[in-house]
Amino acid sequence: MTIRNTLRDHGQRYRPRMACLKKAEKLMLEMQDPKTGVKSQPQRLVITTIPHAITGEDIIAWLADRFQVDAQEARSFGSTLVALGYIYPLRDHKRLVIKPDASLYRFQVNTAVVGRQTIYLAKRNIRKKGILELHEQEQYNRLHKWMNHKWDFIVMQAKEQYRAAKERKKPDRVVFECQERAYWVVHRPPPGTVSAMDYGLDRRIDPNTEEVTGESMIFTQQSIMRPRVKSSVSIGALVKYCATYRSHDPFLSNCLPSNPWLTDDVTYWTLNMPNVEIPTKMRVERWTFSFGELLSDPRGRNDFRLFLKKEFSGENLAFWESCEDLKWGTAATMREKAEQIYKTFLARGAPRWINIDGKTMEVTVKGLKHPHRYVLDAAQTHIYMLMKKDSYGRYMKSPVFKDTLQKAMSPEEHKFSDSQLEQNAKKRRPSLSPIVLRQQEQEQKAKMAANVDITQVMTKLSKQGREGGKS
Repeated sequence: MTIRNTLRDHGQRYRPRMACLKKAEKLMLEMQDPKTGVKSQPQRLVITTIPHAITGEDIIAWLADRFQVDAQEARSFGSTLVALGYIYPLRDHKRLVIKPDASLYRFQVNTAVVGRQTIYLAKRNIRKKGILELHEQEQYNRLHKWMNHKWDFIVMQAKEQYRAAKERKKPDRVVFECQERAYWVVHRPPPGTVSAMDYGLDRRIDPNTEEVTGESMIFTQQSIMRPRVKSSVSIGALVKYCATYRSHDPFLSNCLPSNPWLTDDVTYWTLNMPNVEIPTKMRVERWTFSFGELLSDPRGRNDFRLFLKKEFSGENLAFWESCEDLKWGTAATMREKAEQIYKTFLARGAPRWINIDGKTMEVTVKGLKHPHRYVLDAAQTHIYMLMKKDSYGRYMKSPVFKDTLQKAMSPEEHKFSDSQLEQNAKKRRPSLSPIVLRQQEQEQKAKMAANVDITQVMTKLSKQGREGGKS
């Protein structure tokens, strides 16, 4: 039952051995000590009695007593020993963890040389009559191709071992089968799992995690099945986007009427204020690019609100704006705003009731029991898509938009000579830092407060002097 490393173990795929394995093997010798180690005794597995079996709770208790740690840490340590292959489970071999109950385990015998993978797969193929799991079948075919010159000898050995196993007693047969299977799972893990023998960049997740799932494999399969866009189509879309926004890019086109950073003329900023009365044609043109461009511009949103009021659907935009206020507002008023939005737009008989489907309403009402910033995202997205598919198209054809486009101005370019630009550059001075301005403001307030205090003191002294003279 002890571990004898007669041969040098190079580890998985002939790598240098992990430094922790020597310590683990030393601990295993302590655990198998007849006097101070983990007590092993015959245990019943269904109707079979397994000799020298140990339970998971006994292993955890021994580790907790040996290292003076709590049960949780001892359980994690025990799972590491199972993942490294020094202890193997007699049931549920796909989950290499320690269970804190009466689950049965055994110590692995000579983990360096137990079971050759080729013979193990050949025996499993004979036992399963050629029906192996997908990853086992791939390994079997690869080994068959690689060792074809001696495959007859391997199959003969597998048949002999399979025949000898049938003659063994059932407890020994169960133990030997679990032993080989555990060694295979540790050193050749199935796809989607990670071996504890990996280290460095190959180790991606914690091998001691209880739930070993093929999430990465499922994600990869979904990525492969996801429809892809041809390079020509994606490049064409990029070219179209650049051509659309070219005249609106200040790096590619001039600012009209002039660039205020170069000419010191602030007309450009004045014409493009957030809520200017008459916008520029270039600004109105951006509203036609997408619905998102229209909502991101305060002036365009006001124009769209006027159109919705005429169509008696202004509550949709009001609800969207309220959700944005909730999402980007302060945390202190979050619950109050969520309740107010529900009463105004979602509750039965609400003054500005909006029309959303039952499933979205159910999700929203359930989330409002514990409100947070994004609790109304589902309803907001529903209303956004409704406005985008229905109201936005009709707004582009409406008299409201046409009237705004007709009144929009096209500022003429202000041409400055090189001498004027040079003169502006000479006059330009860097502005003071906000910190310096704040200090100056505080100093000014302090001076004013001091002057007020001195005046009040002098007034009080003069009054006291008069009263004293009269008396």
